[in-house]
Amino acid sequence: MKLSIADIASLTNAKIIGDDPPKAGFITGIAKIEEAKEGELTFLYLPRYEKYFPSTKASAIFVKPAFKKTRKDITYFEVPDPNKSFFKIISAYFAPKFPLDGIDATSFVHPSATVGENTSLGKNVVISAGCKIGKNVKIFHNTVLLENVEVGNDSMLFQNVSVREECKIGKRVIIHCGTVIGSDGFGYTMENGAYVKIPQIGNVILEDDVELGSNVSVDRAAIGSTIIKRGTKIDNLVQIAHNVVIGEHTAVSGQTGFSGSAKVGDYCVFGGQIGVAGHIEITDNVMIAAQSGVSKSVTKPGTYFGAPLKEIKEAFRQEAHIRNLEDYAKRIKELENKVAELSEQIKNSLEQ
Repeated sequence: MKLSIADIASLTNAKIIGDDPPKAGFITGIAKIEEAKEGELTFLYLPRYEKYFPSTKASAIFVKPAFKKTRKDITYFEVPDPNKSFFKIISAYFAPKFPLDGIDATSFVHPSATVGENTSLGKNVVISAGCKIGKNVKIFHNTVLLENVEVGNDSMLFQNVSVREECKIGKRVIIHCGTVIGSDGFGYTMENGAYVKIPQIGNVILEDDVELGSNVSVDRAAIGSTIIKRGTKIDNLVQIAHNVVIGEHTAVSGQTGFSGSAKVGDYCVFGGQIGVAGHIEITDNVMIAAQSGVSKSVTKPGTYFGAPLKEIKEAFRQEAHIRNLEDYAKRIKELENKVAELSEQIKNSLEQ
């Protein structure tokens, strides 16, 4: 593929700077700054990668306007956010196509199921009774949909995805390999010294434009629905328990877990390895740093960290004190010794 300098600038609203543009004014590929070769486009958005700039062989680079353009053999694209501009080029010209055409002979579609136009099914796909599959859907190999599952237009389910009965998947949803939608919620009651299973009779609803990473578990509700709302993105290895509701355009990093009936607002961000207790509520526009524990509801937008959770400035102040505990203990011991000496001196003085 060849992309002209003018096309790249036009798509990203970039200002072109450089007296020596790449040969014939074209870019032939894209790469990370440390790996780029002649003819390729790269980007620089974090200061830690500036060390690669003197040696990169890239012919063109996205940079911020303030970046010092010391090399004359590179064409610069000045943009406010090099990261976004670079990935806009990837989306427009280099996004993978995920080829899958037609319905493979090894797949099974129940006679009562409906499959929309231009939908493709890979090897060993199972579409059970009552399922409704929209148009332009791709369902890859070994994926199983049980009874009455709905999948909206333009969605894509990769290999080895399992979707249990009655679950509903919206439009343009992406589900990566190994993810399970609608397994039973973790519901038991103790009777006569043994656990008795509580039937989980609800479902899971994934609204439009949701994306789930690989090996995500989204449990069906005990009653009603476990819901992941429009535009939310879930990383790999996330656990979402029964009756959880996650709001719109929220992002959740890997190995985070939500306990039953937790409710999360819109535009929240969760770092990795966060634990969220059951039956609590987190309001809109909350950011929680990695390895935090959320045991109580969060009612105020902001950035939080720690276990128990605290506003991040307070948490960092406390962390700083914890790191200095050894020094504090030494200083306290010195003060105690001085106090003891002064007390002895005063005692001796009074006795005289």
